[in-house]
Amino acid sequence: MKSRLVLILILLLPTAWLFGQVPGMRQEFTLKGRVVSETGEVPLSGIEVSTDQGVFTLTDGMGEFRVKAAAGDVLIVRGPDIQTVRYRIKDNEDIKVVVSGLDTVTATTREEVSLTRSEQHRILLDSANWFKRKDLSKSLNFISRSIEILDGRSSRRELALSLTTLGEIYQFHGQLDLAISNYEEGLETFDNPRTLLLLGKAYVLHKDNDKAIDLLSPRVDQAGLIPYQKLELYETLGDAYRNRIQANTAVSYYQQALTIASKNQIAPKIPDLNSKIADAYQRANRSTEAETYYGNSLKQAKAQNPRRAVQEFEKVADFYNQQSRYPEEIALRKQSLEQLKSLNEGAPESESDSISTQGVNYKIASAYIAQDQNDLAIPFLSESIKEADNQGDLVVQKDATRKLSEVYRDKGDFKKALDLYQQYVTLVDTLYIRKEQELSQASRFSREISESQSRINSLEQERELSRSKYELALTEQRLTEEINKRQQWIIYSLIFGLLLTGLAAFFYYRSNRQQQLANYLLALKGLRTQMNPHFIFNALNSVNNYIAKNDERAANRYLSDFSVLMRRVLENSEKDLIPLSEEIELLELYLKLEHTRFPDKFDYSIDVAPALDVEAFEIPPMLLQPFLENAVWHGLRYKDDKGILKVQIRPLLANAISIEVTDNGIGRKQSARLKTKNQRQQKSRGMGNIAKRISILNQMYGDRISVEVSDLNADGSGTRVLLKIRKK
Repeated sequence: MKSRLVLILILLLPTAWLFGQVPGMRQEFTLKGRVVSETGEVPLSGIEVSTDQGVFTLTDGMGEFRVKAAAGDVLIVRGPDIQTVRYRIKDNEDIKVVVSGLDTVTATTREEVSLTRSEQHRILLDSANWFKRKDLSKSLNFISRSIEILDGRSSRRELALSLTTLGEIYQFHGQLDLAISNYEEGLETFDNPRTLLLLGKAYVLHKDNDKAIDLLSPRVDQAGLIPYQKLELYETLGDAYRNRIQANTAVSYYQQALTIASKNQIAPKIPDLNSKIADAYQRANRSTEAETYYGNSLKQAKAQNPRRAVQEFEKVADFYNQQSRYPEEIALRKQSLEQLKSLNEGAPESESDSISTQGVNYKIASAYIAQDQNDLAIPFLSESIKEADNQGDLVVQKDATRKLSEVYRDKGDFKKALDLYQQYVTLVDTLYIRKEQELSQASRFSREISESQSRINSLEQERELSRSKYELALTEQRLTEEINKRQQWIIYSLIFGLLLTGLAAFFYYRSNRQQQLANYLLALKGLRTQMNPHFIFNALNSVNNYIAKNDERAANRYLSDFSVLMRRVLENSEKDLIPLSEEIELLELYLKLEHTRFPDKFDYSIDVAPALDVEAFEIPPMLLQPFLENAVWHGLRYKDDKGILKVQIRPLLANAISIEVTDNGIGRKQSARLKTKNQRQQKSRGMGNIAKRISILNQMYGDRISVEVSDLNADGSGTRVLLKIRKK
């Protein structure tokens, strides 16, 4: 019976092996190993390591390599100076490959000539990422080499990739300023969505939320982003608006990211986004909505990953703590403790220092103390101190010791309180010494980073110089070739003749244009000359009216205001354009005079939008006065009751304004019927001059002014004049 079972197993082994080779059933893992020489086991760098599945890499300076592989794949180790080694991979255990037939002195220094420059660049960046967590100096050295191998002809994409990787390394080590600087330079070198998103996230981490929004908002509708990049774009914008306490906008972006995550089955992002929505509502003091989304994220995290569930337990517990809902907080934190123990890890994987058994115990104790349940807090504080001591967490150990001392003091057990307080003082001293050491190490670390960054900057400058030299040499070569390929002299003569013809046409056009402009200016001056006597004549008629009534005081006041108005009109008579502010002052003076004469016929108002810069716009002098004069003399003067004359000045765009003159007088048709026969035969000189001036100015400056005259009401009463003026 046993022999039959053994035979069946032997027959099934090849089938099982073949089943493992089915592409859809491959269980890939990262295989780590070293390549050393047979003599002395010297680590060999630059050795090609690949698999029969097409994965490829090089050994680093320590002879180490990492490749993606699966059981059954063939590992191939080869180089020009060694015997090729082939090895069938059995599992993910680390391996050591011993090679022979190699001069170890030359092996460690040989150039990687078998690879293209692009492949070398990619491998160097892979090595930089590999050493990012373990050895910063090595990681930065690989970045330097990746930039060093680029010359003036290399792709800007590769340089941008080096700068982006450098930014990621700095960000991993908490150097956000340097990370942002390199991301910005990388994005400027080559516009890449990945660099863009990394820069946006770095801005948010650095609290530069406005910069993140300005960077990412224009890219919302950008085509070519894969779903995950689109999700990250919305998520980062949500983070920025969440930090600005703009909950509705933040939630809107998070919801769009959630839609993408659900549609594309990006499951790990779903609890994260629900949690961030809850954070946004919490920061805006909208506790009800926050609690709903915290519940969603907690439920989803439990279903996905135990470690992620612990993080969400703690986040929701912090929320309950802020709401002073201590029993619910304690219940959640106890679940965190149970989950951490089941994971068999006391120290956190995440960046959150609080997700550790000692931290959770301390927070549970703090919640009990907040409810004056000191006896229940004591066991958790004691456990927190014990766990913190085991983990070397001096900060939590110090805080828990101090709080336990205070609890015993409040209970009246002063001996224990004193012992614990002395332990607390000792911990403070130890922590102070450690902090000094950390500061010293940080200072050293900062100097090393500064030196590495300076070296990288110099390499970039050298590369740019090399590129400039290459482009200069290329330009010189092209010029030489161009000189050798010159056409016969007649071609140049024809070109020269064409240039002369073009210049002659240009000068003729300019001369003609100047003459046309001079004619326009002369015409404008003539029209202004006609406008001034016309206005003076109408105004003197008003003075004559007062004199006829023997109202000497009113006549004097009127003449005083009229003299001010005339002085301003004469000052502007030689100008083509004046600031809008001056035109408004002239209108106010004119309307004041007319209202003085007809106080029972109309009231007036001039309304200028507060946001409008009246000094920034220019307008022909006395452009609006004839329209106001028509409104008073032909519309409002014949009205039985008191009328209204309004002037409204509003911005249209950044470089345009509208001026609207409205009156509720008798209207144009009724006014025309009241005119005498002589008045019907003569057109208004003022209005005719205005039309001509606008026509000439539009020809000179390109349709800057437009005028529309219409009835204000459907029955023909009232008049509306709308002028639109653009800047020059």
